[in-house]
Amino acid sequence: MLSLEQVKQSLERAGQAHVLQFWPELSGLERDAFLQDLSQLDLQRLREHCEGAARAAAAPPGSVDRHIEPVPPESIGSVRRSGSKALTEWEHEGLLQISQNRVGVLLLAGGQGTRLGVQYPKGMYNVGLPSSKTLYQIQAERIHKIQQLADRKYGSKSSVPWYIMTSEFTLAPTEKFFKENHYFGMEPSNIVMFEQRMIPAVTLDGKVILQGKGKLAMAPDGNGGLYQALVDNKVLEDMKKRGVEYLHVYCVDNILVKMADPVFIGFCVSKGADCGAKVVEKACPAEPVGVVCRVRGVSQVVEYSEIQPETAELRGPGGGLVYSAGNICNHFFTRAFLQDVAEKFEGQLKQHVALKKVPFVDSCGNQVKPIKPNGIKMEKFVFDVFPFSRNFVAFEVVREDEFSPLKNADGAATDTPTTARAALLTQHLRWAAAAGAALCDEHGNALPAPSASAGDTAPAQWEISPLVSYFGEGLEMLKGRTLQTPLILDEEKATELRAQQHL
Repeated sequence: MLSLEQVKQSLERAGQAHVLQFWPELSGLERDAFLQDLSQLDLQRLREHCEGAARAAAAPPGSVDRHIEPVPPESIGSVRRSGSKALTEWEHEGLLQISQNRVGVLLLAGGQGTRLGVQYPKGMYNVGLPSSKTLYQIQAERIHKIQQLADRKYGSKSSVPWYIMTSEFTLAPTEKFFKENHYFGMEPSNIVMFEQRMIPAVTLDGKVILQGKGKLAMAPDGNGGLYQALVDNKVLEDMKKRGVEYLHVYCVDNILVKMADPVFIGFCVSKGADCGAKVVEKACPAEPVGVVCRVRGVSQVVEYSEIQPETAELRGPGGGLVYSAGNICNHFFTRAFLQDVAEKFEGQLKQHVALKKVPFVDSCGNQVKPIKPNGIKMEKFVFDVFPFSRNFVAFEVVREDEFSPLKNADGAATDTPTTARAALLTQHLRWAAAAGAALCDEHGNALPAPSASAGDTAPAQWEISPLVSYFGEGLEMLKGRTLQTPLILDEEKATELRAQQHL
């Protein structure tokens, strides 16, 4: 730990001497804790961070319209537009890589569920499914199932390690939650949790914000903090030791995420890609999602706010949007590419500005809760490494099958527990119908065929455990049956239905 004098000198050099203004008022324990926190800051780069934040917040947004172009067709795969032969080959390739223990999944889980109205990690959230499963449990069971599918196909005993990037806010509760739930049946040694860095929030004129008299206002450095965290926590070494060559990286809040998706992995591997992104077709030109495209010939994600409306509305000869590839934070990386990023490019990652309402203590030591944004939180985004790729690909998937994020509390227009729950249950109804089941309600009345969209009406309470089916396969026992909702098709029920089938 640095001495008070060393910290004081570093803060003065960075133009942040105000940080110690309440030092005389702190108790001995508070001083020790504060000095410990300050020692862990990158004090050498503090001036650069603060000045950069103020400059970035003041700069007008740039326009990329003159330099933007879509990802070329030869670098795009598609679930909808590719033939069944290609899709099957990609799936087999992905399952082969899984069977050889060359695939890992990496979860970005540094954020709390504040917008959901809870103070715990989002992965612990229960969206109200009949089974009451949380996002973490659903994802763990999908990993278990994809290992099983690979083993069945290739006679292997595979293992897909689950790397979970947390933050100072989410590490302890996530560890506790997994332990209490017996790691959802996974081997604890195959779950590797690690923490991303925290960086100070600053005022609009570049001064570090004091959250308390002896505490800085800190925030995670965005999901692009992944690359530094891989180095800080020796995660790349762990991957190398396990023989992991390919990583599926995703965000915690997508209830439909296909863990270690063999089709996506197989597509990327067969293309020789070092970096890939899943995309969905934008619902409309103004949908607030980033667009995967090229700028001056370099692959990247352009935020919706950086594109002029007339560019967003451009349509091709077939009537589809020219810039339709919506980014869903679902990526493929080779370990070699991540190593390259960590060693050569991490310092070049773009910093993004987020203006936030940050509670602080004023110069008199009074606690203030601002009513309008008063602070800058600088973030890096996971997709900011795309420009460093030597062979970037995009893979288009169907939104209703693979993307329903959970961001807002119920009452908001989109991305709520209700819409996430509806998306999953409606998907399961489609799977049951496709397997040849007839569905009826609790009164025996036939239910209409499920629509591709979650729609406005609540779907029937028909849930299929990921341990029974990863993506609609293995449901032959439902053929010709009339099934009454509510129903949870778990392993026990599936075994019972298979036994009846053979009577």
